[in-house]
Amino acid sequence: MSAKAMVLVGEQRLVMDEFPLPAIGAEDALLRVEACGLCGSDVEQYDGAFAAIGIPFSTIMGHEPVGTIERIGAEAARRWRVQQGDRVVVEPLMGCGSCRACLTGNYRICRNGREGLKVMGYGFIPTTVSPALWGGYAEYMYLDRHAVVHKVSNSVSPRLAALYQPIAAGIQWVAHVANTKVGDTVVILGAGQRGLGAVVAAREAGAHRILVTGLSRDAHKLALAREFGATGTIVADEEDTVERVAELTDGEGADIVLDVTPVATEPILHAIAIAKPQATILFAGIKGSGKAIPGFSADAVILKELTIRGVAGQDLRAYGPALRLIESNKYPLEKMCTQSFPLEEAERAVLTLAGRTSDEASISITITPNTVPGPAPTATKHRHHQIDRAPDTKGPLP
Repeated sequence: MSAKAMVLVGEQRLVMDEFPLPAIGAEDALLRVEACGLCGSDVEQYDGAFAAIGIPFSTIMGHEPVGTIERIGAEAARRWRVQQGDRVVVEPLMGCGSCRACLTGNYRICRNGREGLKVMGYGFIPTTVSPALWGGYAEYMYLDRHAVVHKVSNSVSPRLAALYQPIAAGIQWVAHVANTKVGDTVVILGAGQRGLGAVVAAREAGAHRILVTGLSRDAHKLALAREFGATGTIVADEEDTVERVAELTDGEGADIVLDVTPVATEPILHAIAIAKPQATILFAGIKGSGKAIPGFSADAVILKELTIRGVAGQDLRAYGPALRLIESNKYPLEKMCTQSFPLEEAERAVLTLAGRTSDEASISITITPNTVPGPAPTATKHRHHQIDRAPDTKGPLP
């Protein structure tokens, strides 16, 4: 038997190929991919940006897979506590399990990759590394013994489950890293998947104000941010972000600022300007290697005594709560699921996410290798309480 997969063979070149299914031993497994979520980094990888930092072509893309266990060894079943037929999600990165980083719980920053690989993670390992099936743009994906697997209820649709990484990102960054507390003001610069995941996380952490920025073309995302619990939204290409945050916070500014905007560097200056003294700023939006930040002043950081930290990726402390939140139906997360594409249309999926097609505005896009794409997951009755607006917000909310 074999599996079809879309392989990135060069810059902006995705080609269908076929690979034999691997033999499964005691410690590994085979995943039948039901859905694979697309990340903004998929666009960068497709465009060839990652080749410049040593991540090769001839790679099956896709690092946000959801699927069912097709075959599994006895030891793997014991270790992961799953069995054949279980629906699971897979973390993108794999540690070696024996280096200092792994042994201290920091497996995401393990550098002991095999065969000189720059990144030991799904979606980034070339097909020349046996058994080739290392990405979610495929009918089947190999589960290495070092993979980190999480079981998710079979009652959750694959496309909804594919939100596990954006939701986990919000939990990791807003709750765990920034340590958002009850009563805090959180400003999220960017209303994409991870920005919306951060809204949910901030709401769960007890934030008093949650403000979200986006562009005029992001009206559907900003509306969803308000539905998830944002107390105010800002249209950054029509309003002055710094002035608007001051208005919505009575001039106090933000306790936590999270920048998830890609490429643009101006939000970095906005983050520093809107932060309260001793606030925490997290940068998660990749701007591009070596890009300068015109107007940046270290003095503002020093005088405000700001804590600034870069964040990238999540770990199991965030994935578990993210899956439980998805399973709970507390928020209408299915509204993030805008489009899905069959495997052979993976390139169109990437271009749609990049905004290079005439397709309707997107939020979360999935590739569904083993199912016929259909409408977004059906809305269900949610158990969240009525969201109260911040009583001390000035003026009507946008």
